[in-house]
Amino acid sequence: MYEALLRRDPEGEGVFFVGVKTTGVFCRPTCSARKPRRENVEFFASARDALHAGYRACKRCRPMEAGRRPPQWVEQLLARVDERPGHRFTDADLRSLDIAPTRVRSYFKQRYGMTFHAYCRARRLGEALNQIRRGAPAERVGPRQGFESISGFREAFARLFGAPVGRGRAVRCLLADWIDTPLGAMLAIAGDEGLHLLEFVDRRAIERQVTTLRQRLGATVVPGVNDHLRRIRRELNNYFDGRHLTFRTRLATVGSAFQMAVWRQLQRIEPGETRSYAQLADAVGRSGAHRAIGRACGDNRLAIIIPCHRVIAADGTLCGYGGGLWRKQWLLDHERRVTEAGGCDGVSQAKPGNRP
Repeated sequence: MYEALLRRDPEGEGVFFVGVKTTGVFCRPTCSARKPRRENVEFFASARDALHAGYRACKRCRPMEAGRRPPQWVEQLLARVDERPGHRFTDADLRSLDIAPTRVRSYFKQRYGMTFHAYCRARRLGEALNQIRRGAPAERVGPRQGFESISGFREAFARLFGAPVGRGRAVRCLLADWIDTPLGAMLAIAGDEGLHLLEFVDRRAIERQVTTLRQRLGATVVPGVNDHLRRIRRELNNYFDGRHLTFRTRLATVGSAFQMAVWRQLQRIEPGETRSYAQLADAVGRSGAHRAIGRACGDNRLAIIIPCHRVIAADGTLCGYGGGLWRKQWLLDHERRVTEAGGCDGVSQAKPGNRP
C-alpha cells in the first residue's frame, strides 16, 4: 500500500485510505500532496475507520468523497438503459460497448444486490406497469418492453407485481434509486405522491423499513426514477456541497399520529442547531416520554431530510442514530460549518405530502 501511495496508483482508490501522523489528516492513495515517510503513515480500509482513529479529511484530495460516483463505465451503461428503457440488453450489447459481461455482473451483484439483467428486467416491467396504468393493452406493451411472447410477459408481470396484467391499473408501484454520497450510498424510494424513504444502505433496519413500507402501501418496489427521485438527488448534492441545507422534495410520510408529530418537530430544528429528547417530548406535549421520542426517531425513514441527527442527549453527548454516530457527528459538524460561513438558507422546507 505504501508503494501504491508513492506511485499515486489509481488501483488503490476505494481500497484503502492513508492516515498521516505528522499532520493528523487522512488521504486517498492518489493524493497529490507531498508523500510522508513510511513510519509516519498508517492505513485504513474505510474513511470511517480513519475518522474513528482521530484523523480529519484532507482538503486537497477530499477523501470523504472517494467513491461518491460510480465508475464512468457504469454511469454510461445506466444512461444507455435510461435512453432505451424497453430494450432487452444482452451480453453482446455489453461487448459492443467494450464492457465485459462478467465485470458488469460482478459490479451489479455487489453494489445493487442483483445482476445487470435483473436490474434491466425490473426497469422494463416497471415501465410496462406505467403504460398499462395509462390504458395501453398488454399485446402492445409486452413487445415494446422486450418480451418475445405475450404469455411470457403476462407471467413475468404477475410474478413481480402479484396480480395479472388485467388488474394492472390497481397495482401500486414504487421506484427505487441508488444515490452515492460522501457518507456512503443511500437508497431512495418514491411514488407518484412523493418520497417515502431515504436511508443509508448499510443501516441494519433498512430491510425491515422497506418491507414495512411495501406492506403498508400494498406496493411493489422496482428500480427506476421519477421527478421526486431526480429532485432529491440534486438536493442531496447541494446539501453535501454546502450550497443549501434545505430540502423541498415532496414527502409522503406514513406513520402514527404521535410519530407524525415528532417528525414535524424534527423538521423545525434549524440546521446548525440541536434539541434534546426532553425538549422534543415537551414540544409534542408528552413530557417525560423520552423513550417514545427515541423510538419515533428510530422509525424515521427519511434520513437527513427529517433531521433526527439533530437530536442529542440532555448533557450534549451524541446518542441513538441508526446511521452510526460517526455520520451523526459529521452531519452536525458539516451543518455548523455551512451556517457559520453564511451558506444556510433556513429550516428544511420539504413538502409534507398527503398525511395519512
